[in-house]
Amino acid sequence: MVNQDFELTKFPAEREIVVDAGYMASGRHIIFALIELDVTDPLKQLKILSNKIGRKISFTAFIIASFSQAIMEYPRVHGFLDWRKRLVTFRDVDVVTMIEPQPGAVAIPHIIRSANQLTVLQISDEIRSVQTHPGTSGQSGGLVQFAPKLPRIVRLLYFRMLKLNPHWLRQMAGTVIITSVGMFGKSGGWGIGFLPTHNLGITVGGISQKPGVKNGEILIREYLGVTLAFDHDIIDGAPAARFTSIFAGLIESGAALKQN
Repeated sequence: MVNQDFELTKFPAEREIVVDAGYMASGRHIIFALIELDVTDPLKQLKILSNKIGRKISFTAFIIASFSQAIMEYPRVHGFLDWRKRLVTFRDVDVVTMIEPQPGAVAIPHIIRSANQLTVLQISDEIRSVQTHPGTSGQSGGLVQFAPKLPRIVRLLYFRMLKLNPHWLRQMAGTVIITSVGMFGKSGGWGIGFLPTHNLGITVGGISQKPGVKNGEILIREYLGVTLAFDHDIIDGAPAARFTSIFAGLIESGAALKQN
C-alpha cells in the first residue's frame, strides 16, 4: 500500500527470529573487548594467495580460521552450562557466520562445522558456495522457515530449553558466532552486537588507515576494529584478556594463511 505520505509493506516473517534474538540477549551478563588489529600484512598475504589460485579469498574466512585456532588454545571460552550446571566444552569449533545471499536479503546464519580443522581456503569456498546457492546451507530451510509461524512465546520457550542442552544447541546454532559489519563501509569502527544463545562472539568492524610503527619505522598501516563478546558467567575478565591476546597475535601474524 502506497500513498503520498508513506509506504506500507508487510514485515518480513524471517525477521521475527531476529526480534526473538533480541529478547534472548536481554539481561545476559556480557562483557566486551574492543580491540584494533594491524591487518596490513595479512591483507597482502590474502591478495597474493587470491592471485595465485585465481579467485578472491574471503577475509571473513581468514577471521573465522584465526578465531577457531585461538579457541583451541583456550577452549573454555566457548563452553556451555547444561541443565545440571556442568560446563560442556566441545573439542571442535562450529562457527555461525551471517551470509547475505544478495543485498537487502535476510542473512542466513550458516554454520561452518569444525572450522578449526579447515583451512582459510576451504572456509572461503564454503562461504562463497552458500552465497551463490543459499539452499545448500543446512540453516536455510526447515525450522528457519517454519519458526516464524509460531507464537513468539513458543519460540522463546523452545530456545530457552535448547540452551539447557549444549549438544542440541551446537547442532542447531554452532558454538560461537561471528558477525561482520565492516564489509558495508570503507572506514574504521566497531560494532556492538548481542549474544542471544552463544557465550562467545565477535563483531568485525571496518578497516582504517593510520600511522603505525613497524620495525622501528612509522608507516601507514591498515587497522581492523574487532569487538569480542564474552559471557561473564562462563569466563572472567583476565582469561578473556588472555584469549583476546592470543586471537590478536594470530590475526596480525596471518598464521592461518600459512596452512594453505
